[in-house]
Amino acid sequence: MLAEIPRGTPLSIPLLRAGGLGAKQAARLAESGWLQRLGRGTYLLPGDQLDRDAALATLTESVPGLHVGGRTALAWRGVRHNLAFTERLSLWGDKPARLPEWFTAAFPSHYQATRLFDDGLAAASGLAPLPGGRLDVMVSTPERAVLELLSDIGKSQGLEEARHLVEGARALRMHVLEELLAHLTRIKVVRLAHALADELDLPWKDLACMHSERLGGGRRWVSTTRTGERLNLKRPA
Repeated sequence: MLAEIPRGTPLSIPLLRAGGLGAKQAARLAESGWLQRLGRGTYLLPGDQLDRDAALATLTESVPGLHVGGRTALAWRGVRHNLAFTERLSLWGDKPARLPEWFTAAFPSHYQATRLFDDGLAAASGLAPLPGGRLDVMVSTPERAVLELLSDIGKSQGLEEARHLVEGARALRMHVLEELLAHLTRIKVVRLAHALADELDLPWKDLACMHSERLGGGRRWVSTTRTGERLNLKRPA
């Protein structure tokens, strides 16, 4: 069984059970050197190096709705501005969770369960595997990734870089973006979408304006980010 497992795959207890090995047997194999213990209930073949996508697929077993989003999703789909020296994965999910140390030690990451959309949005909307990638690793499409990126402005994302990334993602599919905006619940995100689309004269600026009006709110949305940037977002006239 162990010989048939692709190299770099984290061996979770459910995976080992599927191959006929129980938790106690796995522990004994680790004690005798046949397995390397990564963390509680997770092992690796000795001398192996973790494969990023195999590790992400393993996390989906315990983190509902886990997907690669925001800045990372845009980068993986070819939209980049500045290349970070060490890539920090932007991961999203449906519920608060703590990523295991064996994963974050190998792949520096930030996980969040921020709700951007109402319950009417289908769970898989704006999510898809990468072309030629693993089918069990979901990555936000550019349309969803842009909205997630805008949500991160003022937290882990600077406004100037976000502006460049939004401009680089000009070829968004209108029908996909329209569905996402129709279920968007965050005033900050839709106001930023409208402000940047209008400033950059993007094809979807009227769509963003319409949904900014739909969400309403006060005449202005004002906030100071953690990096000291001031967001002063007007409601469309």
